[in-house]
Amino acid sequence: MKNTLRVERAIRNITQADLASLIGVSRQTINTIESNKYVPSTVLSLKIARVFGKKVEDIFELEEGD
Repeated sequence: MKNTLRVERAIRNITQADLASLIGVSRQTINTIESNKYVPSTVLSLKIARVFGKKVEDIFELEEGD
């Protein structure tokens, strides 16, 4: 699964720590999601999408083989 999380944060000038605080996770969790080392749960994906005012599928996209 790929994501545009890093781009969305840059557009809104939000740090990993800021985003983590807004959704109740650690900065390291945001880092691992951005690095495609961790696939967030549905609830976490929805929280992230809400912060950016977007649909989940606008931020997270399945890749072939997922």
